[in-house]
Amino acid sequence: MKIIIINGPNLNLLGKREPGVYGNKSFEEYFSTLKEKFPVIEIDYFQSNVEGEIINKLHEVGFNSDGIILNAGGYTHTSVAIADAIAAIKTPVIEVHISNVYSREEYRHVSLMAKNCKGIIAGFGMDSYRLALESFLINE
Repeated sequence: MKIIIINGPNLNLLGKREPGVYGNKSFEEYFSTLKEKFPVIEIDYFQSNVEGEIINKLHEVGFNSDGIILNAGGYTHTSVAIADAIAAIKTPVIEVHISNVYSREEYRHVSLMAKNCKGIIAGFGMDSYRLALESFLINE
């Protein structure tokens, strides 16, 4: 099984950015933990602060991966283009959020991409990624 995690803007600052919301661990540290916990899954990782690069990566992996875990960060609430890219590919996408977006500012309550995703996991900290991985294993 081949899964890719795609993180959007500002998620390269995990461990430094708003630790009260996002925790003290970098994504790279957590990614190593995921790879150890799921040795049967080939897990890749991509992060970009640039909307077009995220779209290009979705196009690149969206026909030859078993699953995509996408945390589009702030683009979740603003990017019709990323939502369209998800609709255009065949690989199922799970939308992930570290924080509970519904307990935050109202503009974060709207996801433009949710209707094109297999599901949404939010509010479990970094474990939101683990839960997404497990859901792909369950539905294998």
